[in-house]
Amino acid sequence: MVDEQMNRADLDALLSEALSLATDAEAEAILTERRAALTRFANSRIHQNVAERDATLRLRLVRDGRTGVASTNRLDREGLREVVARASATLALATPNPDGAALATANPSNADVSLGFVAATAHADPDLRAAGARAVISAGDSAHLESSGAFSTETATLAVANTRGMRNVHSVTQAKLLTVMMGANGASGYAQATAPDIRAIDPSAVGEEAADKAARSADAVVLEPGEYPVVLEEYAVATLLEYLSWVGFSALAVEEGRSFMELGQQIMGSNVSIWDDGLDPLGLPTAIDYEGVPKQRVDLITNGVAHAVVHDTATAARAGVASTGHGLPAPNSVGPMAWNLFMSPGSSAKEVMLSGIDRGVWVTRFHYVNIVHAKRGILTGMTKDGTFLIEDGRITRPIRNLRFSQSIPDAFSAIEAIGSETRLVAAEYSGINVRVPALRLAKFAFTGATGAEAPG
Repeated sequence: MVDEQMNRADLDALLSEALSLATDAEAEAILTERRAALTRFANSRIHQNVAERDATLRLRLVRDGRTGVASTNRLDREGLREVVARASATLALATPNPDGAALATANPSNADVSLGFVAATAHADPDLRAAGARAVISAGDSAHLESSGAFSTETATLAVANTRGMRNVHSVTQAKLLTVMMGANGASGYAQATAPDIRAIDPSAVGEEAADKAARSADAVVLEPGEYPVVLEEYAVATLLEYLSWVGFSALAVEEGRSFMELGQQIMGSNVSIWDDGLDPLGLPTAIDYEGVPKQRVDLITNGVAHAVVHDTATAARAGVASTGHGLPAPNSVGPMAWNLFMSPGSSAKEVMLSGIDRGVWVTRFHYVNIVHAKRGILTGMTKDGTFLIEDGRITRPIRNLRFSQSIPDAFSAIEAIGSETRLVAAEYSGINVRVPALRLAKFAFTGATGAEAPG
């Protein structure tokens, strides 16, 4: 536990001491330090304010193809000795793995130290978060809706050092406000805003967006299953890209033959370009990965063609290329991960996307998404918090939430319009963040109403 964020000198000294105690193997030390605060509200009342400060050291030892890992949040000298001893004991029992992850070689990060770090977020106090929560609640009250959600702020530092000379550190901030509003007759609406700078979040706008969606979603009717043209709001698009990252943007997924990314092949429409860039300030930047390697922009899909995938040190070594800076703490079974995704915008206003749709579906967001077939990019899940019927080029009425089962590469091969504006959306659980436009797709397969909402 730490009271204040460590400075660079403190971090260097701590990591150097940990490495110096590991005398019988190559060693890597990862220090993750996090200061997080959360103001939560439910039933239109603020009911919780919590704050957490913690720092964890993870030590990895590598020798003769064997790996030993241990971690601790006790950062005094005795704690460091103890974590080295546990990692060494694990190393002694480990089975050699010829494909195991080696330590990354020294590679200094040239990123601006201020990238992704905003002092206003780091120093945000409970009163500021409470004022934001009250603004959301007020919007719900005006529409006779119950508001729930959370306003969080976080400062995170990642520092990595190893016995091959790696020494990199980067600190970032994130603010995030989300809400779900609910009312009579099934009314439900969602909104979210996130940014490195808390001052970029407009709580009143978040509240008004969720209230408007909820007010229009009451008294939903059942829509028969089938393929429909759809307009996906940015929240829905972001969730699809999040899962595409999990199933296919990793070099390990391609290596193991379970990815839809057929490199060099046209896998989506020519109007689709998707990339990962941890250094773009329009996202939630992170300059280095968990192996200390500086992040590179990776153009994953360019004009619909599968162009590249992200690498960590292990997959890069097997492929004979350099790591792109997308490693998770090694060893792991997941492989590298694209965390900072972008999708190129188009030229359409969201409202104009309705034009020409005789009968279709407007989707606010998806939830309970699962992978059906990774190789084909097939996902299943449900709509949530604002699903509407489109008739004759306009939204006419709310419909009950629908389950979908759809190959996303196929759906993205028939994109009829792309929004001219993009929105930054943070995943609820995975940590992946995505800046995306809204999309109009020619067809999307819905298999029926969700179980809880199917007519009795």
